[in-house]
Amino acid sequence: MTLPPLLFALLIWFIGTAAVVWLDSRPAATFRTSLTLAGLVAIGATGLVWWSAGDDSLKGAYLGFGAAITIWAWHEMSFLMGEVSGPNRAECPAGAVGWARFKAATATVIHHELAIAATTIVLFAITWHLPNQTAPLTFLLMFVLRLSAKFNLYLGVPNLSDEVFPEHLAYLKSYFRKRAMNPLFPVSVLCGSGFAVWVWLVAQAAPIGSGKAACAGLLAGLAALGVVEHLFLVIPVRDAELFRWAQNTKVNTKVTKSETMI
Repeated sequence: MTLPPLLFALLIWFIGTAAVVWLDSRPAATFRTSLTLAGLVAIGATGLVWWSAGDDSLKGAYLGFGAAITIWAWHEMSFLMGEVSGPNRAECPAGAVGWARFKAATATVIHHELAIAATTIVLFAITWHLPNQTAPLTFLLMFVLRLSAKFNLYLGVPNLSDEVFPEHLAYLKSYFRKRAMNPLFPVSVLCGSGFAVWVWLVAQAAPIGSGKAACAGLLAGLAALGVVEHLFLVIPVRDAELFRWAQNTKVNTKVTKSETMI
């Protein structure tokens, strides 16, 4: 039965996103402390990934998934709070097109992407040849979904959700493009949907209550959430409204697309 893993994936994603939104909406003076404490938690979560890598049970899968989401949340905080982004923190140069625009846009986020890539490698390294691969697979899937969303925003989508950015990230919206559709979007949705269905079928075929079934079910839920996040880029509905309640309204009154986990 794959319903419990699907619901768990939704719950952890929702809680993790709400926590990041709340911390990111607090006064900037609190950012360094929040990042430090979250970094310590992420280190502990990495240790948990290593400790549970040999556990291919149901419990091991849930522990690996929760740990991966925790580590991801710390990376998101480091980006949203302006600590890890890229060497370019300027708006897109006027008239920049093609390679010049792409190079400038890449330089705004490259340090963050490299940090995530390095973490992905570490998670695979510490679980190499061990039965519980839930954590590295979860983190890799989050990375792929995030890259897909960023490329779609860069190429152009109808719903940018960029009305209000944190002041230190306002320059990023100059690299987004608003257009009816781009060639990557249907590919992203089809691939994401196909992967979600495939891992769901894997979960269905695995022994009930096994770690393999739980891992596949968790990945199916996460992939489905990623597809939904992509769909919010083209439909006139603000997904950020889901987390308005989590904001510190004394500091900021709106949630932006950049503050969601995927």
